[in-house]
This record gives sequence, structure tokens and C-alpha cells, in this order.
Amino acid sequence: MHIMETTIRPASSEDLARIQAIYAHHVLHGSASFELEPPSLEEISHRWEAVVGQGFPYLVVCRGEEVLGYAYANHFRTRPAYRFSLENSIYLDPDRRGKGLGTRLLQALMVACEAIGARQMIAVIGDSANVASIALHARCGFRFAGVLRASGWKHGRWLDTVLMQATLGAGDLSPGYDAPPQAD
Repeated sequence: MHIMETTIRPASSEDLARIQAIYAHHVLHGSASFELEPPSLEEISHRWEAVVGQGFPYLVVCRGEEVLGYAYANHFRTRPAYRFSLENSIYLDPDRRGKGLGTRLLQALMVACEAIGARQMIAVIGDSANVASIALHARCGFRFAGVLRASGWKHGRWLDTVLMQATLGAGDLSPGYDAPPQAD
């Protein structure tokens, strides 16, 4: 039996319905996202356009034409001094977790962010019980940076926010000349 290889590529507008479905599952059934209602396809489209319109990477991992997961980076904070620090988001189809796809996807995102001049990547992980996401980020070189205790209320319980951070490229070992795009 031939098993089709997975590929990682930039997301396109044709991928957005699948991205919306994956994210909707996590919003409704998980605690990784602190959103309470899944955004519409129109809203996901606006968010995608905002990310890629700023020159940030937005990637999908696919088997054939099927999108299995996605990841993107955006400003950690929009004030100019933060311009070298990006926040990542990564979500997989719930049936595709535990197969190494998240690791490959996050590593590809980190490489793409380094290529545009980012020096730090920040993970803002919903729920300290989200051991899969914490382990994924640790495998990719993120280190623990802190916990915001009981910072969200969802599914009838208080949720922590876990902060993790990874150095990209030269990190803070050299001046930040080639900056990623700045917020307006």
C-alpha cells in the first residue's frame, strides 16, 4: 500500500474552509483557544488576509489536497520595539495529532519567520493542561517563560495561559537590523 507523503506549503484562499473547520473543532471542544464561538469562514478569511498581507508566513500541512493542519505567525505585540518578536499559532485536525505533523509544521514556521528577520517566537498556549502543545513547543526548542494563572474561563473552569519562547536565528546576539514588517 502506498502512503501519500505530506507537504508543507503556504496556505491559499482555497484552504480556508478546511482551516475554519479545524479551528472550529478546537474552539468548541478544546481549551487551546480562548474563543468561545468559532469564527465564520468570512472572519477566518479576514484574519488570513491580515497575516499574509503583513508579509508573515501562514502555512498548511497537507496529504495530497487535504489540509491536515495549519500554522501562522503574527505580531506578538504591535508596539515597534516588539517588531522582532512574533507569536505563533498552530492547530491540527484532531485525528492527525501524534504523528509528527505538528513538529514539522512548527519547525517550518520557525524557519520562515527567521527568514523574514524575526529573532524571537512566543507561544501563548491556552490551558496548562494542554500537555500536547507544551511538549510540541519544547521539542521545537521553546523554553518555559511563565504562566498566567486562571486568565481565561471556558468550559466551566478557569484556564491558565502558558508562555513559551524560542530564539530564532541570531536572537539577541546581534543588533536587530532586518526587521519583520511593522504594525501600522
